[in-house]
Amino acid sequence: MNSKIIKPKRLYQEIGNKLYQELADGRYKIGDRLPPERDIAEKLSVSRAVVREALIMLELMELVEVRQGSGVYVIKLPSVQPSAEHEEKSVDAEDAGPFEMMQARQLIESHIAEFAATQVTKSNIKQMREALDMERKNIEQGTADYDGDKMFHLAIAEATQNSVLVDIVLNLWERRERSSMWKQLHSHITDQTYREKWLGDHDRILAAIQRRDSIEARQAMWQHLEHVKDTLMGLSEHGAPEFDGYLFNSNPVKISDS
Repeated sequence: MNSKIIKPKRLYQEIGNKLYQELADGRYKIGDRLPPERDIAEKLSVSRAVVREALIMLELMELVEVRQGSGVYVIKLPSVQPSAEHEEKSVDAEDAGPFEMMQARQLIESHIAEFAATQVTKSNIKQMREALDMERKNIEQGTADYDGDKMFHLAIAEATQNSVLVDIVLNLWERRERSSMWKQLHSHITDQTYREKWLGDHDRILAAIQRRDSIEARQAMWQHLEHVKDTLMGLSEHGAPEFDGYLFNSNPVKISDS
């Protein structure tokens, strides 16, 4: 196996390595289109989100090219003995997949929002409103600035009055900001109207926290991050137009009020 394959630490890396090996074994030639995500997911018994992440990995290695509305095409085959001229791009083994990060945020931040609703102060509410005002201005100005979004989520963590929880949320955002996988996923997203929907989600989260409704705050945050995952999957879709868009359930955990 080629030394450029990274040692699997995450599921998308394991799947990416399997696809890499298929390329190295000559199963495809340059110009071929890879099977639809649904077929790969069913064959390997993983979710489409994991397959999407594996394809991003191969894209970062410059072995495949995503063509919106058409599919994923092979543009280079792994070299048995890479030379300086044909050196393959490496992938950071520590980089988590964007959908894996979103799932972690969903599990953690929904409970943080729930707790914040029981601890919030007037000062915290003011900070959240300021964050939403910043986010609204970012959207109106059409900038790619997510500072308001980040500030809002951090303000909720700060409303717990627990510095460890603030550190956890900050770490999740910092991982996103330095993630090559996250940046590559977003490179295929050109429609920015989804941000208005996310702003509406934030309004509902704030309203629940302000009412000190901990259950509604948890559910509103959970649903918001579910919307984010669904939006990222939909807007980064690269399958052919006839593809049916089948999506494996990547989120088996259900909220219960009990």
